[in-house]
This record gives sequence, C-alpha cells and structure tokens, in this order.
Amino acid sequence: MRTQVLGRQPYEKIEASMRAFTKARTADTEDELWLVEHDPVFTQGIAGREAHVLAAGDIPVVRTDRGGQVTYHGPGQVVAYPLLDLRRRGYFVKEYVYRIEQAVIDVLAELGLTGHRVRSAPGVYVRLADPAGHAVLVQADAADPLRGLGKIAALGIKVSNHCTYHGVALNVAMDLGPFGRIDPCGYKDLATVDLAALGVPCTWNDAAAHLAAGLVRRLA
Repeated sequence: MRTQVLGRQPYEKIEASMRAFTKARTADTEDELWLVEHDPVFTQGIAGREAHVLAAGDIPVVRTDRGGQVTYHGPGQVVAYPLLDLRRRGYFVKEYVYRIEQAVIDVLAELGLTGHRVRSAPGVYVRLADPAGHAVLVQADAADPLRGLGKIAALGIKVSNHCTYHGVALNVAMDLGPFGRIDPCGYKDLATVDLAALGVPCTWNDAAAHLAAGLVRRLA
C-alpha cells in the first residue's frame, strides 16, 4: 500500500480526487492511503438529515456519498483515506470497518488510552471518567449506549465496485467547539474529545505516522 501524507487540504478537492482515483482504478492499480488535515468543514453522509446540523454558521456544509450522518473536520485532526480493492485483499465491508476501528484502538493503546467500539455506532470511543482504564465496556443503558463516552474517531466509508474511499478521522489537538454546532454522527449531545483533552501531547505528524502504520498493518 502506497502511503501519501498530503498535509492541509480543502475537503472538496480531496473528495474529488478520491472519486477520480476510484473511478480510474484497474485490477492492477496499487492501493493507497492518504493522510490529510482539512480546512474547517462539516460533511454530511448520503442519508444525512439536515436536522442534525444545528448551527453551521461560517463553516461550510458539504454533502458527500459516504455513509453516516454529519461530522466535522478541521485543523488538528488526522483524516485517513484508505483507497483499497477489497476483493483483491480478500475481505468484506464489515471486516474492513472492524479493521479500521482496530487500527485506531491500537494507536490509542500506544498512547496510553483505551478505545472502545459501540455496537451500531461506528467509530472509536473512550470512557470519559477513565480513558486509560482497561475494564470491559458494559453498556448498561440500552436507551443511551453512549452515556459516559466521548468519541475520538469518526468513521464514514464508501465502497464502489469493491473499492473503498472516504475513511476515518482521529481527533488530535483541535478546536472541538464546532462539534457543538451539530449532532455528531447523528447523536444528540454526544461528547467529542481529542488526544489533547485527554492529556496526551501528540503532534499532527506523530499521530499521522501512528495511524498510518496501524492502518497498513491491520488492513493487510
């Protein structure tokens, strides 16, 4: 897999490039992994509800063809876009999502944090009261399975002819305020956190390197 660190880029430019890359692929096209930091933008999934955008203000809202609801991208966040041929790699979408989440969980473990999955809510979460604790996550409140959790990585993908684009965003050290202008990923009052808020000092470049290595390993 060829890895490219593209730095700070406008969202719409990168999305157009992903679409073009995927459309032009052949059976011999090498898989790629793009690491990007975006200018501030809200992105809405293909079935995203406008009601989840509470107050966009001066931040643009871009509708995309990925799955999921609305999320925010901005400076201080590492966004990773795996551009893979799943048929060639030999696994299906459900396992692909699992592998991406596991790569993020691996990165958090390297940094002293414990990441968790939540059934039916893709992405990676930390227990706000004990982000480094290793206790098994028990979702006691079926009506509010995200209670006590903060989302640190959001996931939204698209698969076309067995080829993936869009990807995962890891919050490193960012202005978290814009998440308060939306229902993140469609969940009202969902807490959103970053590494800095959890006391983990990490530069964008270091986080990108950790995430790239984790994804290359888990997506093999």
